[in-house]
Amino acid sequence: MGRLFGTDGIRGEANRYPMDAITAFAVGQAAVLVLKRSHHTPRVIIGKDTRRSGYMLESALESGVTSMGGVSYLVGVLPTPGIAFITESMRADAGAVISASHNPYEDNGIKLFSGAGFKLSDDQEEQIEELIFGGRLPDMVPPPHDMGRAYRMEDAAGRYIVFLKNTFPRTLSMEGMKIVLDTANGATYKVAPAAFTELGAEVTVIHNTPDGLNINENCGSQHTEDLRRAVVQNRADIGLAFDGDGDRLIAVDEKGNEITGDQIMVICAKMLKEEGRLKNDLLVSTIMSNMGLSVACKRYGFKNHASKVGDRYVLEDMQRLGGVIGGEESGHVIFLEHHTTGDGILTAMQLLAAMLKAGRPLSELAKLMDVFPQKLINVDVKSKPGIQTVPQIVEAIKQVEAELKDEGRVLVRYSGTQNMCRVMVEGPTAEITEKYAVQLADVVRAAIG
Repeated sequence: MGRLFGTDGIRGEANRYPMDAITAFAVGQAAVLVLKRSHHTPRVIIGKDTRRSGYMLESALESGVTSMGGVSYLVGVLPTPGIAFITESMRADAGAVISASHNPYEDNGIKLFSGAGFKLSDDQEEQIEELIFGGRLPDMVPPPHDMGRAYRMEDAAGRYIVFLKNTFPRTLSMEGMKIVLDTANGATYKVAPAAFTELGAEVTVIHNTPDGLNINENCGSQHTEDLRRAVVQNRADIGLAFDGDGDRLIAVDEKGNEITGDQIMVICAKMLKEEGRLKNDLLVSTIMSNMGLSVACKRYGFKNHASKVGDRYVLEDMQRLGGVIGGEESGHVIFLEHHTTGDGILTAMQLLAAMLKAGRPLSELAKLMDVFPQKLINVDVKSKPGIQTVPQIVEAIKQVEAELKDEGRVLVRYSGTQNMCRVMVEGPTAEITEKYAVQLADVVRAAIG
């Protein structure tokens, strides 16, 4: 039996297995059976980003849910964390998000949330896979009079905006602040401008005209060139870039410099520490975080735990160790006091609060963390054999690590959602880091590319 779920739900090219209507229908059916919490009629929230393929997958998921006796609530285009919020606040049995996050429009995905608003456990995902691959779903459908129905939920965006605004301290005001938003032609294109405008900010928005094909295209959290220019041109205080499904934030300071997810976490963790709210004096990051993050944590007197890559593992470690803030260098940050999952807009609210409380511009706060020179090269690969089973790669890594000694590190790992190997090197200078990253990437390309 294969695997449907990767590190962030099910993902693939739209209209091809597993991102076809047949599989989405089966996922809807299986999710009802696995996630319903009692003998009542199961209720499932279904939302999506702006990809054209979302229409097909939304209909297929809804059909699967209703065929198994569940009730679908269609919220339309809404960020992933917004769907998690609606799922929990509605006390639904499950939430389904149709999105491939920061991937190009050709891809799509399905992420599932439990009724508590958390992403599914490995065990729940395996149960869903067993039902789908076992071929028993057609025999488990109820009789016609027990089939479900579907509703369109018109006020979901408004509810989510109210939730977001309530995470921003009432003692602070955004009045007089100039903010530029890049909504990546994605799921935040309506709710983000509304949330910041309603809090009094002067908002300029770019890349907020989705056409189904331009999501993440040279914009958003992975491509901040336009945002950096717009911040300088508008003499804005800050630029905020989200990804296609709105669970990530990358910021740009008033001088047009990009601020990483690691820097955002350090700024916010220091604010929480000063206010006595940094539970267990802990910031959870991943093994991909810059070495400068752990150095900053020591400097400001709080601990750092590095999780496996993937927000689900960050969340698991936060819950296990009792942390309230954690995330990834990509800008996927979880504030467990406020939400069950990473939320780009919510993270921006906390970052703006930190700026206002400190009374300092973002360019100064960014200096709280020294960013070690880092080079990341993504190598397309045909297959994903265990890194430790490929002698050429193992030997090349050993050589670079021996050269760097204690002045850097090497990390070679596969993407959980794409046929790609990520080669990351940190070192004492940009030149050395670049040299070793290119050297390793060439070896990976020759061995498995």
